[in-house]
Amino acid sequence: MAYESITLQQEIQIDQIVSIHYFEYMSDFTFGGESHDFWEFLCVDKGVINVIADAKTYTLQKGDIIFHKPNEFHNVLANGIIAPNLVVIGFECSSDRMDFFRDKILQIGEAERSLLGLLIKEAHNTFASGLDDPYCEKLIRKEITPFGSEQFIKMYLQEILLRLIRTYSAEHVRMVLPKSTKQRSEDELFHKVISYMEENLSKHLTIEQICRDNLMGRSILQKLFREHTEYSVIDYFSSMKINMAKQLMREQHMNFTQISDFLGYNSIHYFSRQFKKTTGMTPSEYASSIKLLAEKNN
Repeated sequence: MAYESITLQQEIQIDQIVSIHYFEYMSDFTFGGESHDFWEFLCVDKGVINVIADAKTYTLQKGDIIFHKPNEFHNVLANGIIAPNLVVIGFECSSDRMDFFRDKILQIGEAERSLLGLLIKEAHNTFASGLDDPYCEKLIRKEITPFGSEQFIKMYLQEILLRLIRTYSAEHVRMVLPKSTKQRSEDELFHKVISYMEENLSKHLTIEQICRDNLMGRSILQKLFREHTEYSVIDYFSSMKINMAKQLMREQHMNFTQISDFLGYNSIHYFSRQFKKTTGMTPSEYASSIKLLAEKNN
């Protein structure tokens, strides 16, 4: 039997990565604007942000993603109320398929959100340059990086772009296999628990209380979090509290004691210990670092 190989088509080929950023903005942050000769997209992970692109103003919310074509002038302005978290990635791509993204604002789904998370995680492990610095213009490799990390970054980015084209382009038939009824049910249950946690961030929740209020057994709850996150149930809830604390600090409407009380901590000292355990910084150090970034462009 004579085998014959086939060359696989590549619709999207990333040529170079220019920048990878995950920003935690102050609620009053403004970026003066720029234009450059490569593609860039901005995706809202949390909160709300105003974006100006070629003199048009857009308000983006969680899950929205906007693409800036090469040489398009663009800037970013927080709305003064909500402190947003943003993913911004710059890259060079000469594929004709990139024309699809010109002047586009799309909505990412769970698959794209998961890929973005994996991409950011690989970038943290690969580059010594700060991903949280919006003014960093050069990615610097760490001396030791995980095997294949840069290739994973490229693959994740290409898959995000491919998925968005397949989802939104009329010329492509969606080939995604439907989830089983069981999988859909588990996903819905997980998101129900997450919504419940978000509504109860000011409380001291236990596993027993979460199970009781959501009508599920302990083993099912723990299985959901094993399959959907890298955390235990309580660790995930604790990280949600700290993320909310960071947002409240950036919005600057509460002091540390008020934030501690709002999130149900027993004392400001316990809150500070938990914050440093999660972020590696005290609340004061975090607030100072974010404020310094916000003032860099002034």
